[in-house]
Amino acid sequence: MSDYLFAYGTLQPGFAPDEVAAIAAKLRPVSQGFVYGELYELDGYPGVAPDPQSKNRIRGTVLELPEDAGLLSRLDEYEGYDPEHPETSEFVRVRQVVELSGGGTQECWIYRYNRESGT
Repeated sequence: MSDYLFAYGTLQPGFAPDEVAAIAAKLRPVSQGFVYGELYELDGYPGVAPDPQSKNRIRGTVLELPEDAGLLSRLDEYEGYDPEHPETSEFVRVRQVVELSGGGTQECWIYRYNRESGT
């Protein structure tokens, strides 16, 4: 069974900086989609706080994750997510239902901006 990631920033195809480009190249684009929530412009990159009550659509790309046990750990490191200390992480990786542009939905991992982290 495949696992998916919803990317709304630098992990989208064509946007990955050198430090994560090799990892991002392993992610296979499946569909365009969106979540409802708030989009924050941080220090040169975006952060999303999903909120189903919001009227704001945050667009991004649904990416299929390869069968690579260490890939999510490397993405976590890039995104500033420490599973051992989520309360101090800039982003937290959570499951989120994403609405697909062509209709339907897909459950995906998403890096949610952790506004409580003090960043």
